[in-house]
Amino acid sequence: MSTTASRRSSSTLDTVRTLLERPLASYQLVLGTTGLLLGLGLIMVLSASSVFALRVYGNSFEIFGRQAIFAVVGLVAMVIAMRIPLERVRQLARPALLAVVLLIGLTFTPLGMDINGNRNWIPLFAGFNLQPSEFAKLAIVLWIADLYTRRHRHLGTPRYVITPVVPIAGAVAALVVFQKDLGTAVILFAIIAGMLWVAGLPLKPMLGFGAGLVVLLLFFVATAQHRVDRFMSFLNPMADPEQSGYQAIKAMMGFARGGFWGLGLGSSRQKWGALPEAHTDFILAVIGEELGLAGSLVILVLFCLLAYTGFRIAHRSRDRFAGYLAAGITIWLTTQAIINIGMVLGMLPVIGVPLPLISYGGSSMIATLAALGLLANCATTEPGAARALSTSRRAKARKKQRTVGR
Repeated sequence: MSTTASRRSSSTLDTVRTLLERPLASYQLVLGTTGLLLGLGLIMVLSASSVFALRVYGNSFEIFGRQAIFAVVGLVAMVIAMRIPLERVRQLARPALLAVVLLIGLTFTPLGMDINGNRNWIPLFAGFNLQPSEFAKLAIVLWIADLYTRRHRHLGTPRYVITPVVPIAGAVAALVVFQKDLGTAVILFAIIAGMLWVAGLPLKPMLGFGAGLVVLLLFFVATAQHRVDRFMSFLNPMADPEQSGYQAIKAMMGFARGGFWGLGLGSSRQKWGALPEAHTDFILAVIGEELGLAGSLVILVLFCLLAYTGFRIAHRSRDRFAGYLAAGITIWLTTQAIINIGMVLGMLPVIGVPLPLISYGGSSMIATLAALGLLANCATTEPGAARALSTSRRAKARKKQRTVGR
């Protein structure tokens, strides 16, 4: 019996290895995980926002409709990012960073707008707003990837790894700090630290950078009482259950009610006003309540698969820029997912970070899908991938011509 089970297990592993050895495996994994996360996200935004949208807008589908528009725009950006030559992407790295800095600067002028105490929005039209700091994540990854590609031969020297990455990217993150957006600032600092590690910065300087970062973040937390309250409530939410600990407690109640299989899609009680930001930063709590631990684990597995694929692309890529770019995008999305999940589960302080592709938000959705398009683009630099993709596209074109000819 054990021999039969062992053979089946070995056969399954061999099948997985064979699939992963295919030239387009990484490319297809990026598209597959993106599609599944996006689809689940749209379904859950509809469920989590319906009550709030009906109360505020008089239409249960208002927020879902907006998210669907963001998804369409993001998918267009993703397709463009998948098709654009990576050499052209490199040329756009520095202009993109400059454009993002200028847009962030505009938020400090009368053109900027405060939402939930954060001045990081620019009003556009028809109630839509732009959050430049979301695009700063992608711009910083692009700029650092381009810089490290040009300096590749000198990265054995720590000063070439640190400068000008830490001063310039750190200054962009500092601008976001001044917008009072701690969550996005933490992600930006994590991207910087991750890219320093990818470039091979020795352990001692890395520890120094990490210690300085912790001190800086603690100082920022200490400058506002509501941030201090949030941090203290993370240590003990029950100390202030009606104020700073309220969100964390309601999120935990949602998970507790959901059990393993959940109450069923659309059956959440927390979304009826008990849980603030139910369709944005705390949407995972609604997923846990409606789809249970099983549904939450599906989300977690998909993010783990995306992280594996991203680092696989970074490791296997034959193009240095693609390798750095894939690593940076993966560090960004993985860190953001970990922080959001930890925040909702009460394992990390509440700092306002959306769950990529799942939480409601236009700027986040578009920036994330564009980044995933670039990740898929990077996957074509793996051995044999570009040729296999070209062959596949030609075969599809010939099949389409035959169909039209009939």
